[in-house]
Amino acid sequence: MPRPGNMKVQSKPKNFKSTMSKLLKSLGKFNKIIIVCMTLSLLSAIFACIAPNRLSGITDIITAGITPSQSKIKELGEKIHGEMLKTYVEKSNITFKDESDVLIHFSSLSDEEKKEYMEPIELSGTVISIDEQIELLNFFASSKNNNIDYSSLMKSKSFKKIEKFITPDMNIVLLDKRVLFLAILYIISSIFSYVQGLLMAKVSNGYSKDLREQISIKINKLPLKYFDTHETGDILSRVTNDIDSIGMNINNSLSSLVSNVTLFLGSIVMMFITNWIMALTAIVSSLIGFALSSILIKKSQKYFKERQDELGKLNAHIEEIYSGHNVVKTYNGEDDSLEEFDQINDRLYTYNRKSQFLSGSMQPIMSFIGNLGYVAVCVVGAILVMKNLTNFGSIVAFMIYVRLFTNPLSQIAQAATGLQSTAAAAERVFEFIEEEEMRSEENLTGYLNKKQVDGNIEFKNVNFGYEKNRPIIKNFTASIKKGQKVAIVGPTGAGKTTLVNLLMKFYEIDSGDILIDGVSIRDLTRENIHDLFVMVLQDTWLFEGSIMDNIKFNKLGVKEDEIWESCKTVGVDHFIRTLPGQLNYNITDSDSVSQGQKQLLTIARGMIEAAPFLILDEATSNVDTRTECLVQSAMDKLTVGKTSFIIAHRLSTIKNADLILVLNDGNIVEQGTHEELMKKNGQYYKLYTSQFDI
Repeated sequence: MPRPGNMKVQSKPKNFKSTMSKLLKSLGKFNKIIIVCMTLSLLSAIFACIAPNRLSGITDIITAGITPSQSKIKELGEKIHGEMLKTYVEKSNITFKDESDVLIHFSSLSDEEKKEYMEPIELSGTVISIDEQIELLNFFASSKNNNIDYSSLMKSKSFKKIEKFITPDMNIVLLDKRVLFLAILYIISSIFSYVQGLLMAKVSNGYSKDLREQISIKINKLPLKYFDTHETGDILSRVTNDIDSIGMNINNSLSSLVSNVTLFLGSIVMMFITNWIMALTAIVSSLIGFALSSILIKKSQKYFKERQDELGKLNAHIEEIYSGHNVVKTYNGEDDSLEEFDQINDRLYTYNRKSQFLSGSMQPIMSFIGNLGYVAVCVVGAILVMKNLTNFGSIVAFMIYVRLFTNPLSQIAQAATGLQSTAAAAERVFEFIEEEEMRSEENLTGYLNKKQVDGNIEFKNVNFGYEKNRPIIKNFTASIKKGQKVAIVGPTGAGKTTLVNLLMKFYEIDSGDILIDGVSIRDLTRENIHDLFVMVLQDTWLFEGSIMDNIKFNKLGVKEDEIWESCKTVGVDHFIRTLPGQLNYNITDSDSVSQGQKQLLTIARGMIEAAPFLILDEATSNVDTRTECLVQSAMDKLTVGKTSFIIAHRLSTIKNADLILVLNDGNIVEQGTHEELMKKNGQYYKLYTSQFDI
């Protein structure tokens, strides 16, 4: 029975480091699994970094096996040229000073003159004619910087004769070994990554489950004051949306962060091992990514917090309007509620758009940086190959390393964004879990057995206020004897429900004392006090389940005959017999059960509880006059031998009360029976007669 207060969503400034520290600490029971996950993620990343280097060697073997050897082509040219010079020296009658003198004289000859001093030669079992030798010599002579154009050589007439000699020989044995080793690396890396994913899913779901259990326990330890000042929708949002966000981001971000940091650092090391020039090229071209990512993360941080808060407010507004939908329709409040919804929805849209835009822009930026790295590596790599400073396999390896280097940047940025969202959600969850609880009752030694309680209650100078400096109950004193039927009446806000809240220890009194059979409620646990009372509230509450389960709620050993008897007493048995399954009929939100019938079922629930005290808070407000008479008769039977407190606005229902307490501004202004108070012609008389004024 909470009192409405300032209904607002509590929010405090975001503290990322503190929240993440709490989050990591609360993951303590999963430390071993997380360590295993991190280790597997680390190993998987290491293997992924080693693989391109091995792929470079494989590429070189394949390249050597499919690309004609420049050295063999040059060797062929030197062989043909040498044979021609040797024949020229032998057949000519010229005396040469040295080898260079021979070259000068021979090069001055025409092709036809050269043929006179040439003979066919045999190469790898193939005879190359004089004309073919001349063609090859001219081809070699036309090649620039001794770099043979293999594609042009293939078009020559003599290519078929020399093809066998210059055809490359691939080392299949070495290739098989390296391919097998590379395949094993990738398979092991994939297995580690798969197992790590399974374990991380277990951690995220297990942690979400633990958080929900903590919140479920916490809800029962929070004072009603907390629920007075926090909207139901916001609390539900913490239990559902925020915890789901935490679990999802832990699963996606934590292991991803470790593996991508490892890939990032590992790829840098392997790039420098492979070729430091291309490594610097790749790194310099990607440095801009760091700056952009850090700027975006800083900008997006506040929007994730605001998004979670606005989502809680939106849920609270929807829950509030939906629960009071009939009132909203009756008072034509649709426009106002829609306007407020639009305002919250617009703010949520703005924060959501900004946070997603900033986080989403990281991907295209990092993609651009990655492509820039590809281009830079290809250009620099081509120059290095031309200068024989590296090989083609290194370029292929760097193409992969650039991806391993830039992709982690994007993934790290995305994981960081996920951690921002996690921190925003975790802060709201931890804020709820860390709320101040009701005073601990572990040291309380008092106990009252409900079967042995007489039923005397005494209020001694009780003072209480929901807020400081705003007292509701002021120096309240009253003595209720065993078996008395006490009615509490008064205008709205007089403190009637508050008085019952204090009696049930839903709130702690500021000063004074309340005694039950001479024992202070300060010495009794709330559980013990609640066990002494039966409460039937104005607000009906039925959960989704059978009628039988709703009536015997939280009470063991209740027989079906007792349930039927209580239903018959309050006059709801006929309604139950018309339902399919009768007591076993399941009640759902969609059932057309009237408010009055629901109230009768809650009254039946209270009637089967054998407790010495009874509290009725406007219990007959939702039933018709005929049913009210039936319920009133049942209540008279129920109150026999019990001390009863009846809060009522229909004063006709409490005329037979043993004692009527008239409250106003938290004090008893009148007390007595109905007849006595009517004779006084005071506050009670005015309240009673006002109900019959036209």
